[in-house]
Amino acid sequence: MTLDRSVEAERSTGESVREKARLGVLDLVPRLGGASAEEALRQAVMLAQHAEAWGYSRYWTSEHHDMEELASASPEVLLAHVGALTKSIRLGSGAVLLPHYSPLKVAESFRLLSALYPGRVELGLGRAPGGGPHAAMALSGNYLQHVSKLPESLTALTQLLEDRYAYEEHPVRARPIPGKSPSLWMLGTNMKSAEYAARFGMGYAFGQFMSDTDGLEAVRRYRDGFIPSADRTEPEVMVAVSVLCAETEQEALDWSMEMERKRQSRGADSKAVPSADEAPPSGGQGPKRHYAGTADQVWTELKGLASRLGTHQLLAVTGGPDYERRLSSYRLLAECVFAHSCKA
Repeated sequence: MTLDRSVEAERSTGESVREKARLGVLDLVPRLGGASAEEALRQAVMLAQHAEAWGYSRYWTSEHHDMEELASASPEVLLAHVGALTKSIRLGSGAVLLPHYSPLKVAESFRLLSALYPGRVELGLGRAPGGGPHAAMALSGNYLQHVSKLPESLTALTQLLEDRYAYEEHPVRARPIPGKSPSLWMLGTNMKSAEYAARFGMGYAFGQFMSDTDGLEAVRRYRDGFIPSADRTEPEVMVAVSVLCAETEQEALDWSMEMERKRQSRGADSKAVPSADEAPPSGGQGPKRHYAGTADQVWTELKGLASRLGTHQLLAVTGGPDYERRLSSYRLLAECVFAHSCKA
């Protein structure tokens, strides 16, 4: 497997994954404990501010439609607000669902964010509908038809961000034009997303918390097929994982089971909501979607996952069980990784 240049350098110099770690937050903006949308968004800002103070490198937020338990349908709007209330943390979409939208509108929105927050904005793209079939139809009509045209949309988007797009042979610019355009990522859990990321020279973020596979083949396909672009000259991999840290392993396991019971009671079968199953699928065979335990235990497992996928970039998504314990989980992990308090 070909590794990112940064990972090769890391191994050759003997630096640990912890010393090189770029650990970020992926926030689905859950409405925990029946919280209002207003409270969920207030908690999202608080999480981003604490994450920045604790050393997390990025704050990404998601796009979901007509999901009662989530409060983020428009990443670019929330990121504009979060950016105004933070100073340096990277701001990313996890993800903008491009099949629903005009590439020009997406390019304009994220170039505007890039002009507001220079060097901080990352545009993560996804292929999923982001909600049920009726919500998807209400949003953009025939979703399957739009997905089939995704290569054309990705071509148009990359051309717009590189100022080389033309409509009917007439140049069209995505304005405003910032000094640095947003960094492009493709999010996914399968070969198709990996192939798109490679073909268009984007970073690839593998959604381990939503996947029944371990990501090895998708990441290999991405690296082997990577074509350099104006955005990046080397392949770049990130993995998104569901984690829950507590002071003791038993607390973390109990909280995870509490989250799972709530999820099942809602009849939640959407992969948008991380499952807190303690065992990997298929009776213990295959990858884990959720890592629970003390920060030491979780970080040990995350280092193993990062090593297997040849990356040092991770996105942690913690869905609950309530805002206080969610924030505590992120704090404990940050103390372990960035304050070097881990025993592992």
